[in-house]
Amino acid sequence: MHFTGHELNHLLSVYGYWAVMLFVALEAIGIPIPGETMLIAASIYAGTTHDLDIALVIAAASCGAVLGDNIGFWIGREFGHALLLRFHDSIRLDERKLKLGQYLFLKHGGKVVFFGRFVAVLRAFAALLAGINRMAWGRFLIFNCAGGIVWASVYGLAGFTLGKEVHRVAGQAGTAILAVVAIALITGFMVLRRNEARLEDEAERAFPGPLDRHLRERDPV
Repeated sequence: MHFTGHELNHLLSVYGYWAVMLFVALEAIGIPIPGETMLIAASIYAGTTHDLDIALVIAAASCGAVLGDNIGFWIGREFGHALLLRFHDSIRLDERKLKLGQYLFLKHGGKVVFFGRFVAVLRAFAALLAGINRMAWGRFLIFNCAGGIVWASVYGLAGFTLGKEVHRVAGQAGTAILAVVAIALITGFMVLRRNEARLEDEAERAFPGPLDRHLRERDPV
């Protein structure tokens, strides 16, 4: 699902913190909706208009992350691999991405739940994989809460700061600053993409052939 900046701002002006919590929760469940984008938009909105309190924006995003992830964990635990294999095409998750998520989770466990908040493909499916792999719920909840709060705080405060400073970045100096930020973001994205490709290759070696065969070996029921 795609939303323009105008549409996100309209939702924020009408529904406020509830929109933030709902978008983040739905993304955490695995529904392709821009939860992180909504958090950033709400944080910038709070910094520019002061109609929202940044502390409550962060709280709403944290609650949405924890709620959505726990629903995703329950779905994974109850319905297992069959659901993931059946619907992965409809949620635009190809087999290489499935193998990457499975590989990272089996290798790193709780770290994936925590840091998965900061990685697009894992943000939506780490909780589902945690449930599928029968991770203890208490351990999952600890990493999940910590990751959700840290993620919401980092992105929320960054967006809020940008919103507060947006009126000051004008003229040539402002253009230069924005150019440097853009270059840094593009560079970071390229590094992440290279690492993602390398990890996908490692996952392919760990799970050669069709993934459903490996998943059914782990969960024959």
